[in-house]
Amino acid sequence: MTPTALPFAYGGAVALTLKLAGLTTVLLLLLGTPLAWWLARTRSWLKVPLGAIIALPLVLPPTVIGFYLLVALGPHGPLGQLTQWLGLGLLPFSFSGLVLGSVIYSMPFVLQPLQNAFEAIGEQPLEAAATLRASPLDTFFHIVLPLARPGYLSAAVMGFAHTVGEFGVVLMIGGNIPGSTRVLSVQIYDHVEALEYAQAHWLAAGMLLFSFAALLALYTLNPSGRRQRGQTS
Repeated sequence: MTPTALPFAYGGAVALTLKLAGLTTVLLLLLGTPLAWWLARTRSWLKVPLGAIIALPLVLPPTVIGFYLLVALGPHGPLGQLTQWLGLGLLPFSFSGLVLGSVIYSMPFVLQPLQNAFEAIGEQPLEAAATLRASPLDTFFHIVLPLARPGYLSAAVMGFAHTVGEFGVVLMIGGNIPGSTRVLSVQIYDHVEALEYAQAHWLAAGMLLFSFAALLALYTLNPSGRRQRGQTS
């Protein structure tokens, strides 16, 4: 297969992967913002155990997370019974199941940059806004969000790139259904299993270049990252 034919041959897997990564990133930013803000501001004893639970995907094998998600979302699992009661059917081996698994697995890669960005703002800008009688909502949207922009950039890039590279979770909860759950990482696995190393090489090299470009863009465009590297050198 020639390189020029690859985008056409794997257009479905590429489109599905980009759709999954894009939707997952948007959901993670929406869900992660209030959660990261609470973790950055709270003094509750729940902060440490909740942070540890969210960070579990950093240390657990993806297949472990995928297995327990498969059990929980199955016909006899608590989440599976809930989705059936809501009329949503079963989520395993569907695109919706992939999205749910990706949100859980990529959560720490989005949450931690947001939490670090919120913590780095400090109290002074918030106290200044309070003296000007700004409401908490105005303060968040006009003070916090602009100051946390580098954190959002890091969170978006890391969340998107990490979702693109997922394998264990998506294979466990989504299987290998063409046009529905077969993303690029699963496609590479198929080629290797069939000893089609040339096709696997082209896809793997493409994902390697994408990952490098994502990190290069992150390190180049993130001004806070450049300042931190300059201070530590």
